[in-house]
Amino acid sequence: MIGYVTLGTKNLKEHAKFYDAIAKEFGVGRMMDMDTFIAWGEMGGPAGVAITQPFDGNEATVGNGTMVALQAKDADQVKRIYDIAIAQGGKDEGAPGDRGGGFYAGYFRDLDGNKLNAFCMVQAD
Repeated sequence: MIGYVTLGTKNLKEHAKFYDAIAKEFGVGRMMDMDTFIAWGEMGGPAGVAITQPFDGNEATVGNGTMVALQAKDADQVKRIYDIAIAQGGKDEGAPGDRGGGFYAGYFRDLDGNKLNAFCMVQAD
């Protein structure tokens, strides 16, 4: 149902590097690249993510309780994505681990403070 998710940014060119690194781990790149908007993913593929300068010209802000979840293929990829995010200047919001019920996730914030996670479902032992 979700086509893509867009997050506001205060510095499009600099903060795009954060998402370039994460997208590379997923095996995708930029599918749209404009002066005020960049989107990562595959045309016709699963939902992508984008960052944009707000259309109204006001400062980008973080939604309280808003989070983007990036579906990884396995727990190892969750860890790699989390590590990439932190290495790119992201902030830790919860290291990768089992959250119960087979839900495995690592939480982080991007350079603008937007909350994301990488997650997968794992078989219980």
